[in-house]
Amino acid sequence: MLAVKEEISIPAGNGVHLDGELIIPEDAQGLVIFSHGSGSSRHSMRNIFVARKLHEQKMATLLFDLLTEEEDKDKANRFNIELLTQRLEKAYLWTSQQNETYGLPTGFFGASTGAASALKAAARKGDRVKAVVSRGGRPDLAGDELPQVSAASLFIIGGEDDHVIQLNKQAYRLLNTQKQLEIIPGAGHLFEEPGTMEKVAELAAAWYKRHLK
Repeated sequence: MLAVKEEISIPAGNGVHLDGELIIPEDAQGLVIFSHGSGSSRHSMRNIFVARKLHEQKMATLLFDLLTEEEDKDKANRFNIELLTQRLEKAYLWTSQQNETYGLPTGFFGASTGAASALKAAARKGDRVKAVVSRGGRPDLAGDELPQVSAASLFIIGGEDDHVIQLNKQAYRLLNTQKQLEIIPGAGHLFEEPGTMEKVAELAAAWYKRHLK
């Protein structure tokens, strides 16, 4: 049975509140906080698909909007990695203060530009964040904070996403932690091809099950 909390409101400072949804399966073993890509939101069907797979593995999930509706009107904010990182840190802080999620081993899941914010936030949280998964991400945008990441990091890339593959390989070399790079044959940047999102979800679930202890 799932415990569903709708209309979660996360304080992000300066009067800003971020809407989200927290889902906690019975006997949850860990928590995964999602950081979506540019132009997306907590309603991302791809992230929701992955979250459902994680629920089957007794992982709680938090999907939330990193930007308010007003902020999202300025497209520059969607690529403001520092702002997105700070918002993810606020979400992490919020979960650490809730009775339902306090003490759960925590990981981040980042898609597209959200992968950069996930890695930067993980670098700043040290061993408090246990695992990061990047889906079709831009980890290269995490820049000089990549070597500081201690969380076990999995990069998942589509085999047809040539440019992003190269950027992931460059970022991958800078990581000094347990890491893995998976290229899904036949998949494009958005993993729209049949069976490719299922593979993403399976890889992510296995990674979190292994490292969220």
